[in-house]
Amino acid sequence: MPDTTDPFGLSEEESALLPTAEEVLEYAERGWYLSRRLFSDQELDALQAATERYYAGERVRELPARPPHLAAWTPADGPVQRHNDYVHYEHAEIGRILRKPLLGAVAARLAQAEEIRVFQATLIYKPPVADELSNVVPWHFDKHYWQTSTSQRMLTAFLPFHHCTEEMGTITMVDGSHRWEELPGGDDSTRHFAARDRAELDKLLRENAEFNGAEVRTVPVEIPRGHVSFHHCRTYHGSGPNRSAQPRRAVSLHLQDGSNRYRSFLKPDGSPVVYNHDAVVRRTADGQPDYADPEFCPVLWRSGR
Repeated sequence: MPDTTDPFGLSEEESALLPTAEEVLEYAERGWYLSRRLFSDQELDALQAATERYYAGERVRELPARPPHLAAWTPADGPVQRHNDYVHYEHAEIGRILRKPLLGAVAARLAQAEEIRVFQATLIYKPPVADELSNVVPWHFDKHYWQTSTSQRMLTAFLPFHHCTEEMGTITMVDGSHRWEELPGGDDSTRHFAARDRAELDKLLRENAEFNGAEVRTVPVEIPRGHVSFHHCRTYHGSGPNRSAQPRRAVSLHLQDGSNRYRSFLKPDGSPVVYNHDAVVRRTADGQPDYADPEFCPVLWRSGR
């Protein structure tokens, strides 16, 4: 049984699902990790049902302001790939299922952190249309979009609602790319990949690999139902088209370690980078956005030590 005095305590069965010391070392080397089974069929069935109600318009609360780069698919956008941010905030049942301490404990062990908080939760639906251009996600790494975060240990948990195969356009990692140094030159990496030319991003990946004397080794991650793929915030990743007969449903749960804080960051043109949180989270005593705001960035797991 879990320790009832610790809200983040794990049962013996859950503790057995954590990464081993060898797997943590492999994550540090490769930049990604495929977990054991962390979610039951019942939890995933409930999560999918909740997301269907979300798509139909069910909300328990709305964002207090509309952030500048919000992903917020609606039926009016048509049968493209759907992205919806802040689902953990807007929908109680989705948020409850995603705030599973075991998920946070796995992330904490990989990141070697004492605390893991939610950073963002994006609901993704990739329709089963092989030639739908929006289904192809170009190469990118998440830290590009988190330049206002101080941490270099942030990571993402990619949670499909079903067995996720290469045919469905599963997430694909560039092995070891989190250890690369970026090419100098002032590329404005904060521009979202959806707003950039795919060939340009392919070229940037090849050039960064060459700059580091590395090969581009791509690994499509086949994810059995209930398992979760984790990747480091600097690991290049992307995904291909959905050539199956079923939609690819998933949540990208972006995670921050407890030491992460807001920092000011300027683009090459001198203008400030603004992350969506900056429009909605509470302020710290010195007036900065608080990335520990429990309403938007709740603690997922904290060490009981």
